[in-house]
Amino acid sequence: MKRFPRLPRVAVVAATIVALLQMAPLHAQPARDFIWKVTAPGGSLYLVGSVHLLTKDYYPLSPALDKAFKDSDLLVEEADLGELESLASQFTLLSRGMLPENQSLDTVVSAATYALVTKRVNALGMPIEPLKRFKPWMLAMTLEALEWQKAGFDATLGLDRHFYDRAKVDGKRVQGLETADFQLSIFDQMTKEEQDRMLAESLKDLDREQASVVTLTNAWKAGDAATVERIVLDDVKGDPVLYGRLLVNRNRNWLPTLDALLNRTGRAFVVVGAAHLVGPDGLLAMFKAKGYKVEQL
Repeated sequence: MKRFPRLPRVAVVAATIVALLQMAPLHAQPARDFIWKVTAPGGSLYLVGSVHLLTKDYYPLSPALDKAFKDSDLLVEEADLGELESLASQFTLLSRGMLPENQSLDTVVSAATYALVTKRVNALGMPIEPLKRFKPWMLAMTLEALEWQKAGFDATLGLDRHFYDRAKVDGKRVQGLETADFQLSIFDQMTKEEQDRMLAESLKDLDREQASVVTLTNAWKAGDAATVERIVLDDVKGDPVLYGRLLVNRNRNWLPTLDALLNRTGRAFVVVGAAHLVGPDGLLAMFKAKGYKVEQL
């Protein structure tokens, strides 16, 4: 179950629990970028697939991304990054991510899943007692953040953060498609069984996470939508409930807002997780189904 761009932007807030490092430089230059121009009868917008954590070696960005951003007056992201990274939101994340006082991780997950947790935590040389207070979904994101750390990626260098900071400097308006509370609810409303499954599958994938991170980000850098789709969606589509909750339902909820952006004066620069763009239920397919022109830049 690959997690790379398909988790909501709140996963990046969870990553603040651990320190993140840098990774080795990249040398290949892309022929295309993970950005599309969508044109409807009433106007157009730029749709960018984001990687929420990157390294300094992915910068400077390509001229196509820079030009499109300069051509836009409004930045739209999954949620307002200022809200997501506020102290209040991070406190809420930690509060909602913790089990009640009378519960412990070993009592809310299966014995098999808890054995996987114990094995991973021991390998990391971490004490398990504090982690037993985490809800399974929170622990899954925290352990994944550690793997991103090992691969050298930094949330402060993610594409969302980069364009948010630029928008603030340039005086562009910023708009979120969702609230921080809604993004947290996606996980916190998961059933006990769903959380158990998410944690177990995450732990099983962690050994190959670093290799997956590099493969996925290189495909993103090259504008290779087919590879991103294959790697990101193959596993999650095997869990229809999670696939619907994390991707399909949210894409459908966003579509009316994005349609409205296509009929406004000015042009919006929309940045969402790359997994939201690809596949049969992705935003690109939805726009094409409406008869809009969709052109990769």
